[in-house]
Amino acid sequence: MPDYLDHASGIEAQFTKMALERQLATTARAQNTNAHSETHCLECGEEIPAARREHIKGCQFCTECQAARE
Repeated sequence: MPDYLDHASGIEAQFTKMALERQLATTARAQNTNAHSETHCLECGEEIPAARREHIKGCQFCTECQAARE
């Protein structure tokens, strides 16, 4: 029985690794294509602080709207 559990655990680890790699690649692509930060949030229209725009390249949402999206 432990062999089945070890095998299943290994498969789960592989799927987790693949999902993480896919997410990192998607994030990297999004950051490269959206290098321009918006001055106002695309969701609520509030101004995005300059510090956030400089720190997070390509940001399009204020912190509140970004948190809600995540």
